[in-house]
Amino acid sequence: MRQATGFLTIDTRRQGLLDISDVVRRWVADQEMREGLLTIFCRHTSASLLIQENAAPEVRIDLEAYFARLAPESADYFHDDEGPDDMPAHLRTALTQVHLSIPVIDGEMALGTWQGLYLFEHRRRAHRRSLALHIAGA
Repeated sequence: MRQATGFLTIDTRRQGLLDISDVVRRWVADQEMREGLLTIFCRHTSASLLIQENAAPEVRIDLEAYFARLAPESADYFHDDEGPDDMPAHLRTALTQVHLSIPVIDGEMALGTWQGLYLFEHRRRAHRRSLALHIAGA
């Protein structure tokens, strides 16, 4: 059994879902493991990770709109240190997830045909996000 760890830096431009499938796929390929388990961890409290539909862009539009309604910007929050999108970003992260576990089979992530990996940026302005990756396998 071998292990590999690393970090990916993802620059976001706006609030919303950003497809990170290719950059993670390249990182996995560089580790040269045929089988194992990949863990991805988002090191932030105002961004999250999702596995979601990667074919129809309307899915991303609908998801973004849903979370905007579910945790809207509001003057009613006590926590607004970084602006009106601060607390809603934390709520949206709490409702999603900051880590994913994905099997690696035959050297590739075992995602379904229509699945992609997404970093979900919950803040309106651009950010530099850090993802920690760990793969254990052979």
